[in-house]
Amino acid sequence: MTARTRFSALALALAAVLLGATACSGDSKPEASPEDTLAAAKKNLDDTSGVKIGLSTPQLPTGITGLLKANGVATHDPAFKGTIKVAASGITADASVVAVDGVVYAKLPFTSKFVKIDPADYGAPDPADLMNPHGGLSSLLTAAQDVKEGDSVRNGKVVLRSFTGTVPGKDVKAVIPSAKASADFDATFTVDDKDRLSKAVLKGPFYPKADSVIYSITFDDYGSKPTISKP
Repeated sequence: MTARTRFSALALALAAVLLGATACSGDSKPEASPEDTLAAAKKNLDDTSGVKIGLSTPQLPTGITGLLKANGVATHDPAFKGTIKVAASGITADASVVAVDGVVYAKLPFTSKFVKIDPADYGAPDPADLMNPHGGLSSLLTAAQDVKEGDSVRNGKVVLRSFTGTVPGKDVKAVIPSAKASADFDATFTVDDKDRLSKAVLKGPFYPKADSVIYSITFDDYGSKPTISKP
């Protein structure tokens, strides 16, 4: 066998190896589309036994009565236990809140007992409804339109993927009742490497006759099993 023949045989063998590797890589699972990833994140949020939720906005427009902050744990009973901060007439107030069995209880400032409240009076939703698979926070993931994947970042050992899109106002209004149903809301969703929603940021007209508001919502402690009962 001449040197040229040996070289040709080696080249053919190398090509066969490369083609084989390409075929194997073609058999690997294709990367999920942005829509499929958000659908998987919705399922994980709908399936979890409990999760810690944090909702906040940097500020509300002047003169608006609305929700500034909420932190607590939620389940699919549905139930919620935590604290909220609302703004009304230029004054902010914190309150401990328990929402269970379709009733919201709050321990208002300067009171020692929980009383029944209507969260709509404070421009806030029933916090237990945030976990509703139909019209709750997870529904925003599959309602998002024109979804595009952004950059991935590493947070310690966790890789986070970001997705941007718009959510129709009617779907946002199902979560925040004061939101404008006819508007589109800008949305950014951050999903971890287990397809769990880590953070959602929404921007739009959450309150009538007011500038756009940005709400950030974080999700932690998937799989927790908090016990939430009537106070």
